[in-house]
Amino acid sequence: MAKKMEAPKMFKPKMGKKELELLGKLTNALAVSGDEQEIRQIVMDELEGFADEMRVDHLGNVLVTKLGKGKKRLRVMVAAHMDEVGFMLIKDEGKGIFEFRTVGGIDPRQLVGKQVIVGRDHVPGIIGAKAIHLTTPQERKQVLPVTQLRIDLGPGGSTKAKPGDRATFATELQVLGPTLCAKALDNRLGVYNLIQLVKNAPENIDLLAAFTVQEEVGLRGAKVAAFSFNPDIGIAIDSTPAFDLPDYHGEENTQYRTHLDGGPAIYVMDGATIADRRLVDWLVDTAKAENIPWQFRQPAPGGTDAGAIHRVREGVPSVSVSVPGRYAHSAAGMARIDDELNTLKLLHAALARLDEKILLRQE
Repeated sequence: MAKKMEAPKMFKPKMGKKELELLGKLTNALAVSGDEQEIRQIVMDELEGFADEMRVDHLGNVLVTKLGKGKKRLRVMVAAHMDEVGFMLIKDEGKGIFEFRTVGGIDPRQLVGKQVIVGRDHVPGIIGAKAIHLTTPQERKQVLPVTQLRIDLGPGGSTKAKPGDRATFATELQVLGPTLCAKALDNRLGVYNLIQLVKNAPENIDLLAAFTVQEEVGLRGAKVAAFSFNPDIGIAIDSTPAFDLPDYHGEENTQYRTHLDGGPAIYVMDGATIADRRLVDWLVDTAKAENIPWQFRQPAPGGTDAGAIHRVREGVPSVSVSVPGRYAHSAAGMARIDDELNTLKLLHAALARLDEKILLRQE
């Protein structure tokens, strides 16, 4: 009689003091697209001694290989982008005042009066505009374009920053009861999860962890990383907008995409990818078997690194899993600690059950 296969040992992630310290380092760091050095260094320091191979490619991706054991192991690429939306200084106008442009998708309505940090030294500044007392009635009806805003670093600021430097919001991580509040939860939650997966990698696969660059400006790093890794399967882990707010016209909001407290969001389709049905079923079956709450991310615009991974070489079956979060691409986002932990739990449990048979199923 054949021996019954035992279920893989369940990984039980937690969010204690040590874990919050790491997440705080990640969210508080400045790593706007094209200058991901600060996050890159944190990732490499955290994974020193855990990887079989770790290198930085020419675009700046951190490519980590954690080899499994046994035969016929699938090569599974799991990607999390390191970059965040933010700003680039483009002109020094003197006296510490700089013209700037946005990097990635940011709503200009949110910018006036926000505190920022600039450059690798985190020089403090403020996004300034004319005070309301100095505006005309017509001006008050209009959204100020970014071209009329400035980052003000104060006297001596011109000696502390220069055109080309990146800037981002100055918000630091806070824990509000069951909720995480920080800038750049998109996608430092994904980076945190991928770090934990490498440290606790299942042995039935070869885990190819790609900490990617320039996702917010076109999924650029993931394309390069996937070509280098040449995986059998691709998974993007990210943060996705939760639109679970009230309908401001007094009607029920049915366009929620995802909502807080609903667990990890499994994608079926977005603006860049139609997820592989075999992988969607594999994630859902795992969530049901392990009693992990989950939700579908309703089809909508936007995309993840999976949008680049699945089109590399001869094609890579791909899927995305995200932590739902409110107020994405703003000075402060919010996500539930339980949603974060359940996302990590689902990813680990699913990877621990993965074998080559999944690619033999009918798509």
